[in-house]
Amino acid sequence: GTGVGKTLGYMAPATVWAEKNGAPVWISTFTRNLQHQIDQELDRVWPDPVSKKRRMVVRKGRENYFCLLNMEEAVRGARVRNRDAVSLGLVARWAAATRDGDIVGGDFPGWLRDLVGRGQARELADRRGECIYSACPHYQKCFIESSVRRARRADIVVANHALVMIQAALGGYDDRSVPTRYVFDEGHHLFHAADGAFSANLTGQEMAELRRWLRGAESRNSRSRARGLKGRAGDLVEGDSDGEEILDDTLRAASVLPGEGWAARVAGQQPKAAAETFLALVRQQVYARASGRDGPYSLETAAHPPVDGLLEAASDLHERFRRLRDPLTKLVRFLLARLDAEADEIDTATRLRIESICRSLERRGINQVANWMAMLEALSGETPPEFVDWFSVGREYGNDTDVGMHRHWIDPTVPFAKEVASKAHGVMVTSATLRDGTGDTEADWHAAETMTGALHLPASAVRATASSPFDYPASTRVFIVTDVRKDSLDQVAAAYRELFLAAGGGALGLFTAIARLRAVHRKITPALDAAGLQLLAQHIDGMDTATLIDIFRAEPDSCLLGTDAVRDGVDVPGDALRLIVFDRVPWPRPDILHKARKAAFGARAYDDMITRMRLKQAFGRLVRRAGDRGVFVLLDPMMPSRLFGAFPEGVEPVRAGLAETLAAAREFFAGGEGG
Repeated sequence: GTGVGKTLGYMAPATVWAEKNGAPVWISTFTRNLQHQIDQELDRVWPDPVSKKRRMVVRKGRENYFCLLNMEEAVRGARVRNRDAVSLGLVARWAAATRDGDIVGGDFPGWLRDLVGRGQARELADRRGECIYSACPHYQKCFIESSVRRARRADIVVANHALVMIQAALGGYDDRSVPTRYVFDEGHHLFHAADGAFSANLTGQEMAELRRWLRGAESRNSRSRARGLKGRAGDLVEGDSDGEEILDDTLRAASVLPGEGWAARVAGQQPKAAAETFLALVRQQVYARASGRDGPYSLETAAHPPVDGLLEAASDLHERFRRLRDPLTKLVRFLLARLDAEADEIDTATRLRIESICRSLERRGINQVANWMAMLEALSGETPPEFVDWFSVGREYGNDTDVGMHRHWIDPTVPFAKEVASKAHGVMVTSATLRDGTGDTEADWHAAETMTGALHLPASAVRATASSPFDYPASTRVFIVTDVRKDSLDQVAAAYRELFLAAGGGALGLFTAIARLRAVHRKITPALDAAGLQLLAQHIDGMDTATLIDIFRAEPDSCLLGTDAVRDGVDVPGDALRLIVFDRVPWPRPDILHKARKAAFGARAYDDMITRMRLKQAFGRLVRRAGDRGVFVLLDPMMPSRLFGAFPEGVEPVRAGLAETLAAAREFFAGGEGG
């Protein structure tokens, strides 16, 4: 239950176990916010910063870390583009003082990201997977390598679900080690995290990224600093005619992948090479069959039956992928054979570099191409029953951004249980919202085991629950507003405005769609400004979510609008959060993937479970410490009573008009009963 305490719940026991057994415990979260919270909580276990740095480490994906080689190349470019010099100088000052080099969610200032430019900041991270390992002049000072080395010796590693699942599925971390003890907090997100980690996407962006990774920047006019495979591994085959030929064959075969400008060619039905031909036909099928073609949102349609010419294009692309996979496989064998043949000559740094390059070739090249080939094969037959395939066109503001084919597990906890949980010696999954709220105890536990993959393990899970110490009936009120039309943004915005003013700030507005958030923000900003209430908004203010929440937490009379990332895992205790307004019941979106899962997991009961979980998470933001008080308002008269199990026992939602809700909320905030 909320408020039981992470320190006593698992952090203190984990540190004791790690110290006694001389092995690390990996604590995994879904959100960066919770990683940050756990990091702060561990100050109580290790108050000495030096000792803490030795005993624990925060691990994230490589794309989160500042790359010193990318910085060096950017500085060289600044000699030509002088306007970058000042911002890069400030980045250098940050790099000298940063704790761990996390440029995405760490101590990199939001204002500096705006100054540098978000695109340039991303370019300074190791986001392209082009690390040259020990061949890099900055290898010994590398932030990523430092975190890897520290993780080997640490007692506690604080990671995230995506990193844990992807690395474990790929056979280990950067040093081939695989943790044996896990704590998964925010366990209600395991299903979603596994869905992302074990899916496959044969899209224009994914294929273009692989081409860039293999061939590097190809345009002479490109400002990209992308390093190709020749730049990363060319010296390892230099002087050996067989090795050089294999590398050349790999780069030649990669030309089948979409190149620069692919999106315009595909949209204009003027594709080059096999991959773009396939994408053009996929786009044709989506636009021919998807609904909402004239709207601004992304489109999708079933993969079967394919339009004329698509099977032939898929067969051709399959053969081209085989021609790419074969030299990639030969290159890995060549490099590993060199390790064997020159075992008495190769220094440790070069050995580690070759092993790292081989792993990246297997993971990012061979395995990815093999998955794509399997997807193409299914087009001429049937999709395996454990998967669902579909085509999509990604769109933003009415413009195409991506196109391709997708494959997801219907139940992604199956590979999670196989690749992660079953290989560990011990796994703990915890969350205040793991169980459903149907009122049937066994059914509620069954839902928790279904959504975490515990059902797929050979031994039954040990169930444990602790009641929350908070007195929710006394400290909270829940209102369902019955006279605001949720399809009228004018009425919705007016309700937000009046509720925020009634609370005098300390209000969190949650939305199921970014477009609705933007519209309400535009309509209520003048009134809140006039009342002296600061209004912050995700997807509008030029700051990352963590920075917005920090400001919201520090300013008790501010208001914040947000979507899923704000709904889940945000910790704002005290008077800084005293009102939550949700725009509508957060039903799952009925896309192709959801429909397949709904059929597999119990029709309406599955929708209800997901929705109750989302409402639980939203309500859970309201009371974080003893003494917190707050009001939760849902602006949706269609809220069914069967979802009331989302709220704690004893908290009875009240259906009322907006005026009655405002009066009751004002009374509650003034210290009265308020309904």
